Amino acid sequence: MATIVKKRLRKTDIEKRTTIPSKSLNCFPALSGSEHMVDFDVRDECGRVWKFRIYTRKSSNKYRKPVLTKGWREFVCRKELSIDDKVAFYMDKQQADGSVEYRVTVQKAVKVFGAVFAHKPFPGEASNDIV
Repeated sequence: MATIVKKRLRKTDIEKRTTIPSKSLNCFPALSGSEHMVDFDVRDECGRVWKFRIYTRKSSNKYRKPVLTKGWREFVCRKELSIDDKVAFYMDKQQADGSVEYRVTVQKAVKVFGAVFAHKPFPGEASNDIV
């Protein structure tokens, strides 16, 4: 399972949408033709499938600025995510048919007196220092 992106959530990520680094865009499903968006499924650590949409600026723009829009707010609300929590997206290539499965994990921040104290590590990892 290959890591696509890990991210500490900020206010905009919680309230509206979350940005994805442009260099990670090629790991997600391809945008078709002249379209500047694509819908895809992501499985969480509990096995639930979430439907997300990656949206970019029109391809004529040099910097496409990919964001997750559709489905993101529902995910945030259902998972009760807040500022300083972390999410990680993974790509899991299936051997038999060459298809790809996407996964997402959540790392809740442990806050003591309002300050972030620690994060539970992502599955399979010992370290918790990500930005």
